[in-house]
Amino acid sequence: MNQIEIKASFYRGGTSKGVFFHQQDLPKNRAERDKRFIEVIGSPDPYRRQLNGMGGGISSLSKIVFIRPSIRDDADVDYTFGQVSVDKPVVDYATNCGNLSSAVGPFAIDEGLFAPSLRNGNQIVRLYNTNTNVIIHATVPVVDGGAAVIGNFHIQGVPGTGARIQLDYLNPGGATTGKLLPADEITTVLTTDVGVYNVSLVDAATGMVFISAEELGLTATELPESIDGNKHLMTRLDIIRRVGGVHMGLANNPEDISLSNPRIALLAPAREFTAINGEIISADEQDITVRVVSMNNVHRVSPLTSALCLAAAVGIEGTLPQQMARKTKNDLKIGTPSGILPVSADLNCEDGLWRVRSARSYRTARRLMQGSVLIPNDSEN
Repeated sequence: MNQIEIKASFYRGGTSKGVFFHQQDLPKNRAERDKRFIEVIGSPDPYRRQLNGMGGGISSLSKIVFIRPSIRDDADVDYTFGQVSVDKPVVDYATNCGNLSSAVGPFAIDEGLFAPSLRNGNQIVRLYNTNTNVIIHATVPVVDGGAAVIGNFHIQGVPGTGARIQLDYLNPGGATTGKLLPADEITTVLTTDVGVYNVSLVDAATGMVFISAEELGLTATELPESIDGNKHLMTRLDIIRRVGGVHMGLANNPEDISLSNPRIALLAPAREFTAINGEIISADEQDITVRVVSMNNVHRVSPLTSALCLAAAVGIEGTLPQQMARKTKNDLKIGTPSGILPVSADLNCEDGLWRVRSARSYRTARRLMQGSVLIPNDSEN
């Protein structure tokens, strides 16, 4: 055959889409495996459309996940997330995808990797994310022994409704650096080639550089394309992000910082903006307004792990997010380009040390395709 078949499923999880695999169906050698993932997704594509693969031309649609039964006592399945660069032959494993994490439990149930203890109701599936060494409890609605799809829960950025999946991240602080505050301070002054900036560096579920949009002449109400289209600004943001990554201990040099971690978020106190769908989002509907850059593109909503990190940062006295956010005892309502994203985090502080006990979000997920994905068989050339 001039093409190779690989068993796969195509999922929407939250506001992302990705190709899901059983780990046993993949090469053990990482280089060979990554080559297959790159071909499956259709990268690198200088036109940024990924027409020759399953990707969609932006970071939230250029992803893979592979899963196996877990041998851990505290998990049912292990999963690894890969962020495939759109325009480079790179698969980045530096962080997790919170959106696609919502589809791991349903995949495990429907693929027979996990047997529900009930035929109908809410089933907890314990997930171990290998990227960040974090345990996630996914509460998955089950109907007739399979993962439910139909429901009345709506998330911003996805039309229609679906069955609500609850994700509880246990002890997510220091997921990628080993420390909730990797620079050992609440705020950090970054001296870069493009200026001096005041930021907060926080790592909960993923690493984040939080910066006031005002410092960059922005409002955090901009639509993604208006920021993406400003190449000078995007270069500036990437330089700040990379210097922040060095201060977080992720690398010794800015050029060695990965594409996916840390991300950088532009923050502003809650303010009115027009969402991607044309809806007016009032300041009263939000607690904070945010634009997150992921893989050198402004995310159309927010990476879920970034939103969870923001919820944690808002709970830490003195951080930039805490200074800007409206005080709330309920879910933090984040204003994103697609609307409101609610998340929460449970923190405590003992002897001056902050700890995130858990962080929670709600998503929907759906299997869109199942069968095999095809890639060219280079061995026949």
